[in-house]
Amino acid sequence: MSALPSEFPSVAQDPQKKLLTLRANLRVMGRLLVAYSGGVDSAFLAWVASRELAGKMMAVLADSPSLARSQKRDAVAFAEEQQIPLTIVNTEELDRLDYRRNDGARCFHCKDELFTVMEEFRQQNGYETIAYGVNMDDQGDYRPGQKAAHQHGVAAPLLDAGLTKEDIRRLAEEAGLRVWDKPASACLASRIEYGRAVTREALSAVEEGEEALKQLGFRQFRVRHHGQIVRIEIAKDELARAMTTEMAAEFTRIFKALGFIYVTLDMEGFRSGSMNALLSVDHLRRSGSERS
Repeated sequence: MSALPSEFPSVAQDPQKKLLTLRANLRVMGRLLVAYSGGVDSAFLAWVASRELAGKMMAVLADSPSLARSQKRDAVAFAEEQQIPLTIVNTEELDRLDYRRNDGARCFHCKDELFTVMEEFRQQNGYETIAYGVNMDDQGDYRPGQKAAHQHGVAAPLLDAGLTKEDIRRLAEEAGLRVWDKPASACLASRIEYGRAVTREALSAVEEGEEALKQLGFRQFRVRHHGQIVRIEIAKDELARAMTTEMAAEFTRIFKALGFIYVTLDMEGFRSGSMNALLSVDHLRRSGSERS
């Protein structure tokens, strides 16, 4: 398996020029597997790769209790709409004690499981390279999954082309891809506070809670699991609608039925990676998201 060296173009460069770099890089990767979740980054990468490599690429969707059923359905639907070759593999991260204990390295163990399964698939089916959808903006957050990708030799074509999240959304919109403005959505386990075991029951409570928020018409949110306490994050531009007596009663009804004793609304609103604020500086330094 090969991975190209990273020599990032200027972040300020025209996104179309970065897209040309991406296309050129993909063409020399040979038969390619793309780790695919249905989010805008992996969906855009899979779409471009499917056009550049024709029958020489496959998107790989990992199915496990950490993947919300609605996310799986949407990922499959997008691949079908865009005629992107897709295979679904089962990953067993919940069988890993290091994953279930849910310390600050949980994402590493999840991605290690994913790339181990993809590597087996690659060898069995004659593919040459595995790639995933990390981009330039992902370098500024705590993402131990990137360490797993580096250890497995996984290529990062969007990053190597210097593409930012804004670039990807803009290019996806210009291409007419409906996922261009899809809200970011990490796996369900990322909603469970560090140090609290990841269980099927906790994942199910988070998934059902987020589906209920979606049914209420909210667009960007997180259900944060803190044991007896649920902390609901709603995007700031939607927060006023959440802060009514009627909505408070609805939240209480929904989340107490899911087993939570205390129901809270976070006044800071939605923010990606807010659980990472609980990690110490020393832990971030020891097991951060650096690629080496």
